[in-house]
Amino acid sequence: MGRVQGKTAIVTGAASNPGLGFATAVTLAREGARVVVTDVDEAGASRCAAAIQEAGGEALALGQDVTDEAQWKAVLEQAGAAYGGLDVLVNNAGIAVLKRLEEMSLADWNRQIEVNLTSVFLGCKYGMAAMRASGGGSIINLSSVAGLVGMATCVAYGAAKGGVRIMSKSIAVEGAADNIRCNSVHPGVIWTNMQAQATGLDEPQAVPPERVPMGRMGEPQDIANCVLYLASDESNYVSGAEFTVDAGMTTQ
Repeated sequence: MGRVQGKTAIVTGAASNPGLGFATAVTLAREGARVVVTDVDEAGASRCAAAIQEAGGEALALGQDVTDEAQWKAVLEQAGAAYGGLDVLVNNAGIAVLKRLEEMSLADWNRQIEVNLTSVFLGCKYGMAAMRASGGGSIINLSSVAGLVGMATCVAYGAAKGGVRIMSKSIAVEGAADNIRCNSVHPGVIWTNMQAQATGLDEPQAVPPERVPMGRMGEPQDIANCVLYLASDESNYVSGAEFTVDAGMTTQ
């Protein structure tokens, strides 16, 4: 307990349960952070904040379209007013429109780049300014294994997530002088509502070992645990790195 005690964190895309953002927000709060949970689904964000508060933590729910620059400014202002400063930013919000290239429209492409990549740019831009005023901080950007290796139906999704990967490294270089760290996390096959929607499955399934050596789907908590490490002072010398949490999926 207390691994991020006293820190203020923003977690985007925190409404969906089971989901990476929801699990991450709850985990950071359990470890002592004051958490601002945001989502375009404001009612879902409120449910996440309520779960944190019921467990004795501190949380503020805000509606946010992460592609809207003005809303990013507003979220940072409200977070600062509520808790003062910013120590941790988790750019988690994202979508997956999985189609083969010839079936993908320009609108499909643009929307995934906007939500999965441009939103991270906006979060980092305004988050870094807030962190400078606080004396530093940790930015954790959610990418994907699709940002590391090629996958069918992931042309746009993979392009966006690959962009998040390399952008995170450049941000780490730019932020170093101000004690701002930036790292990317690359989940493999994790059971979330997004995974269920993408696959059409109703519950977690075994995964062939030739695809995932450990033969199973991961859980949102597996990702939340990695984010917690990067948010904490335990990782104070870690920046510009990529953390692959995929049960060995990208090793073969």
